[in-house]
Amino acid sequence: MITLRRSAERGYADHGWLKSFHSFSFADYHDPAHMGVGNLRVINEDRIAPGTGFGTHGHRDMEIVSYVLEGALAHKDSMGNGRAGAANAGVIRPGDVQRMSAGTGVLHSEFNHDPQATTHFLQIWILPAKAGIAPGYEQKHFDAAAKRGKLALVASPDGRDGSVTMHADASIRAALIDADERIEAALDPARIGYLFVARGRVHLNGQLLNQGDAARIDDESRIVLDHAEGAEVLLFDLAPRP
Repeated sequence: MITLRRSAERGYADHGWLKSFHSFSFADYHDPAHMGVGNLRVINEDRIAPGTGFGTHGHRDMEIVSYVLEGALAHKDSMGNGRAGAANAGVIRPGDVQRMSAGTGVLHSEFNHDPQATTHFLQIWILPAKAGIAPGYEQKHFDAAAKRGKLALVASPDGRDGSVTMHADASIRAALIDADERIEAALDPARIGYLFVARGRVHLNGQLLNQGDAARIDDESRIVLDHAEGAEVLLFDLAPRP
């Protein structure tokens, strides 16, 4: 069964410096029918105005994944990432996937230092498999070739195939698909799938999804993505229903 969530149905907040669409209840947007899917709690599509950003703030017990679509996002945190001489520079650009495990608590900031260009990115929160772990950070780059016409694994519980490691019963795959390209993927019907269209348009098992649309996938063993136009999609494999 495929249940569509159209882009226009999402929550929306305009803070001037930040424009954000919320796939699930977040901050002042509350919809009891859309509190998350499985252990996926947040997909925010954010646009940060030039020279602005999120000041230092805290998180706990959440796996936070950032996926930049346009521009750049500078990250600093209480673990030392983003500071001079740090192992991780903390700047995220298109193709990069950043995972921050908030664990017992972390402070961080995110900023668009470009004086002219807007930063467009996805902020994703997934519940960890275990609370109270040590905070952690990881960042890897996946070029367009790795995602062209196929679902590349970019985040997983065990870091396989070069993906970032999430401390959660979930994985994320990313794909670029266009024109006559076709992607077929097997799913575990006992788990929950969730497809988010970050840009462009694509058909999922014959149903058209446009930018910002999403689909919850239940009790399906196979999906087909085709008839796309400049599409970039994320496919989530989420913890099974209790």
